[in-house]
Amino acid sequence: MVKTKEAVELVGRIKELLWEKKAENVVALDLRAVSESLDYFVVASATSTPHLQALERHVQEKLEEEGLRPRPTEGQSPRWVVLDYGEVVVHLMTPEAREYYDLEGFWADAERL
Repeated sequence: MVKTKEAVELVGRIKELLWEKKAENVVALDLRAVSESLDYFVVASATSTPHLQALERHVQEKLEEEGLRPRPTEGQSPRWVVLDYGEVVVHLMTPEAREYYDLEGFWADAERL
């Protein structure tokens, strides 16, 4: 589990890693004011399923080198990957899944980082 300052730094690091692999529409949401159980989401789109897998691998490998491993998650799909780093949860989605589930619309009152 990371503390809030560390969580914000982790959000920034995850955004950098996603941009390195050309993730699209990378958005970070601060959910603390609008949720009792969630802190930060990082949401990004991939152009294809292989791109989605490449984003997942890159984030996991680089953060693992820094001593961070995601918590196990269930329900992974070829359209939506969730990496749970405690206070920071990363959602990697195909554009179709992102539009359908509309996490940003659901959390429209959350502050963007």
